[in-house]
Amino acid sequence: MLSQPFMQHALLAGTAVAVLSGVVGYFVVLRGQVFAGDALSHVAYSGALAALAAGLDLRFGLFAATVGVGVLLGLLGGRGAADDVVIGTTFAWVLGLGVLFLAIFTARHATGNSTASVTVLFGSIFGIGAGAATAAALVAVALVAVVLAMARPLLFASLDPAVAAARGVPVRVLGASFLGVVGASAAEASQVVGALLLFGLLAAPPAAAQRLTDRPWRGLALSAGLATMSVWVGLVLAYAFPVLPPSFAILSVSTATYAVVAITTAGRRRHS
Repeated sequence: MLSQPFMQHALLAGTAVAVLSGVVGYFVVLRGQVFAGDALSHVAYSGALAALAAGLDLRFGLFAATVGVGVLLGLLGGRGAADDVVIGTTFAWVLGLGVLFLAIFTARHATGNSTASVTVLFGSIFGIGAGAATAAALVAVALVAVVLAMARPLLFASLDPAVAAARGVPVRVLGASFLGVVGASAAEASQVVGALLLFGLLAAPPAAAQRLTDRPWRGLALSAGLATMSVWVGLVLAYAFPVLPPSFAILSVSTATYAVVAITTAGRRRHS
């Protein structure tokens, strides 16, 4: 299996996206911004279709839309954390734009790239080339470095934003910057697992990690580890059983991991 070039590329890109999703997702869950992450995954889809409709590289639309909307959500929300009203309104508007761009793309360009829409939605990790896999790894490393650089003040602002603001932490700017990173992470992950499925990697492994430990740095590492395990096991399953789409296999493992952790920890708490 590991001698196959497409599998090597999938493991490289998948591991990079998994570590990124685990690190970013830990703070997404901690800050209660899971709904924002879901909204940004749909923004990724609309942004990619907008670029395709305009005849541009879909990656331009992915990153421009997700980073822009992520920062905007942070600025519109209180203390840099977008509330449900802001997210819901943006969510509905973005979905409408997605329908518009899909109609334009289908009418003008779909005959030349009929699978692009499906690829954006559900990913194509086994179709990633060496260049794309390397680029995904480099982008993931850069984004992880940004999150780790802001991790301490971001943790402070996440746990007690009022006290953090009183101590001079730029809570609003920090929150908007973080949502911009979440947007960039959504854009990067969309190219591997798809816009509609990346939500599982951003939510399930971090939520499982936070159930297993209340120590932030240990939880951050555990979140990245669980996300990576989900990708590796999912890719092996998809290779062994070709009927399984790789994105489905990855997200199934991720969801099952969270379910097992949730049931196990709930039983221990009741026993205590």
